[in-house]
This record gives sequence, structure tokens and C-alpha cells, in this order.
Amino acid sequence: MKTITIEGQLRTEFGKAATRQLRSEEKVPGVIYGGAKEINFSAPATAFKPIVYTPEFMVADVKVDGKTYKCVLKDLQFNKVTDQLIHLDFLELVENKKVTVTLPIKFTGSPAGVKAGGKLVTKIKALNVKLLPKDLRENIELDITNLALNENVRVQDVKAVNMEIMNSPRIPIASVTMTRQLKQEEATAAAPKAAAAAPAAAKAAAPAAAAAKAPAAKK
Repeated sequence: MKTITIEGQLRTEFGKAATRQLRSEEKVPGVIYGGAKEINFSAPATAFKPIVYTPEFMVADVKVDGKTYKCVLKDLQFNKVTDQLIHLDFLELVENKKVTVTLPIKFTGSPAGVKAGGKLVTKIKALNVKLLPKDLRENIELDITNLALNENVRVQDVKAVNMEIMNSPRIPIASVTMTRQLKQEEATAAAPKAAAAAPAAAKAAAPAAAAAKAPAAKK
């Protein structure tokens, strides 16, 4: 599992003035909760980039006041006008205490439906799961080799070991849909068959039509 180290400083002053001072120094305030006590700290904005600007899941070793806290990122805030990072929340990982995190889905295999000319469409890219810190991983692998044309793979199809998936089981994760080209090919292939079937159908219907028009025999 990927882990980054963040060197932080313990915050002793709070309020708007103290926060403005931090931002003038290009630092961002953060908080660590979930452990024995809440830790308020700050660190340079650049120290948070590897964990903020990535779709990957990773653990952070936050070092504050001589101690290291193993954490996961739970929430962050950006300035609505400038998009500047202004605050982060970290959850401390405590042994034997389950945490809820969002893990990316890693698709493996080449879908049978794609080989048949379809297109893979991804509906969701991550799952919310509840698990112990020792069971944390970078992603959840999902084999889609047998995913056929016009079929879905759903949350309930994920084989998750040592974790509880919090998403609704019926939510589709991915599907293989027909491409426009494949639809056109099927329509083109079906046209001659329809044309050939039309005369045969008309010929078969002719005797019945003639019988219907013939006058009834007199008794």
C-alpha cells in the first residue's frame, strides 16, 4: 500500500487571524481525529498534493510534535472562488477499530462483450467499504472477463474479502453496450433476410387469401 509522510506543526493558535497567517505562509490547517485525542496541525500546502490530487488510495503518516499518526484522508475543503486548499480532515487508524473508506475499483480481464464489438461503459469507479486497518488495500480488483454484450456487473458481484461494502448491491458498476457501428452492422445483416422472407410470406398467404374470396359451395 502506498504511504506518504507529511511533516506538520502543532497548532497552538486558532481563529481567523491565525488561519490567515498560516495561509500567508502557504500552509494549510488540518485535524486528526478518531484516536485518543484530537490533533490540530498545519503543514505546507505542497506536502498534501500527493494525497489530494490523485485518484489513488493511500495512507498518510502525519508527523506532529515528535509523534507519528497513521491516517487516512476523510475530507477536504477548497476555497469556492480560488479553488485553493483550505482545510483537511484525517482519521487516525486504530488497531481493531473499523474504518469506512473509499477504495478505487481495478478492472481486470478483457470483457467478452468488447471482443464481440461492444464498448465498456464504467458507471462507478470506487466503492465505499468498512474494514479493519490491517485489511486496507490500494484498490478492489474486479474481473470482468465474462462480461458479455448488453450485460451489467453490479456491486453484488464483487467478491470482497474481510470488508463490508456499503453501496447498494443492485447498483451497476460497468456494462458492455452495443456501439453504433455494431448496430449498423446488425441492421445491414438483417435487411437481406427480411427481404428474402417477404416473398415467401406473401406466397404462403396467397392460397389463404384465395380461399377467403371463393364463394361458398351450395348444398
